[in-house]
Amino acid sequence: MIKAYNFLASWQLFPEKCTYEQGDRPKSGTYRIEGNTERSELSISHNWVSLENQAFSAEYTVVADGDLHEFYDEAMADKVQVNFPDGIHFEVHFYRAGQVNLHVIHEIMPNGYLRITSQGRTTEGKTYTNVEIYHKQMSVLPYSSSVSGAVIKPTEEGVIRHKALTAMEEQTNMQLEQIRKQIELLALQAQEIQKRKELSMMIYNAKLNFQPVIGQVYHLYEKKDDNLMISMVSPREWGGSGPFKRYVAKVQLLADHTWKEME
Repeated sequence: MIKAYNFLASWQLFPEKCTYEQGDRPKSGTYRIEGNTERSELSISHNWVSLENQAFSAEYTVVADGDLHEFYDEAMADKVQVNFPDGIHFEVHFYRAGQVNLHVIHEIMPNGYLRITSQGRTTEGKTYTNVEIYHKQMSVLPYSSSVSGAVIKPTEEGVIRHKALTAMEEQTNMQLEQIRKQIELLALQAQEIQKRKELSMMIYNAKLNFQPVIGQVYHLYEKKDDNLMISMVSPREWGGSGPFKRYVAKVQLLADHTWKEME
């Protein structure tokens, strides 16, 4: 069971990286592997959502000692066997009538992802191979987090790999967050430029009887004939309602010759 340490986690499906010869590609899914060292058991639960938003789940517990054991779901198999060739592979063989009906290979890839290859046979006797790729959900501890939980003793290789994956996850998440903030800032800047452009188009189509000065504040009015006009005189200086239909905005000419609305 020590070799199982690298697999004990909740894994998130990469639907776009998977290939299916049998069944439909799901929209999302999780694959959770838990261990009990006292009984040498592995508990595997699989949840997925179809493209039609239908939810499915499957779970089973197996004894990971390399021997054949009775399987509880006779519709799927009558016996099951689990082998751990090394710390980055383990295989589950499902038997029916003395023959392997389904062979599931779990492999930790060099990039830390989990690849699950299912080689099976349909009820019509046709063989198929499905390959699914998962990434580890780092927020889920790969060891027991409760007093009553099983104690998992990691191998040195597993600890090193887990620390490296944790550091990689933290660094890439930080970089992605920085990029996300930069994208949001660029989006805000783009919106501001678009607003200045639209305002500038309005002003340059308005009546202008003088040469505006960069940095100077002016006032934009809508005249009674619905045309726009720029003035250096504020509404307060006009007194009353003024000679215009309405006051539009206080604006400032910027160095790039765009106009900005002042608060």
